[in-house]
Amino acid sequence: MLIIERVNEKCLDIQMSGKLDTEGMRKALDEMVEKSQGIEDGQMLFDIVEYHLPSVGAIGLELSRLFPLLKWMRQFKRCAVLADKTWLKKVSEIEVALIPGIEIKGFDRDQRAAAEAWLAG
Repeated sequence: MLIIERVNEKCLDIQMSGKLDTEGMRKALDEMVEKSQGIEDGQMLFDIVEYHLPSVGAIGLELSRLFPLLKWMRQFKRCAVLADKTWLKKVSEIEVALIPGIEIKGFDRDQRAAAEAWLAG
């Protein structure tokens, strides 16, 4: 499940927990695009509460929307990823090579204040 909240004119907070199926992924992607309309040079705080690999259908849907998602990501300059698992933070930081123009940094889940300060800086 994804909970997506537009915090202000430049910031989107996304909280992820549990496993996403195809319909959940479709709704989440549509909601992310809708709630981020008008954001320029934005910030995103992605809080991974509990990670489960999405269903095969959900991954397929995400891949089918890859180019629009890459365009959508260009609205953001910084993304902080909160996660308990070190490998999730590292994978998030490696994605920066795939998404030019955005800075991604991983934080432990108990470092939310530091992540928010980094986003604002």
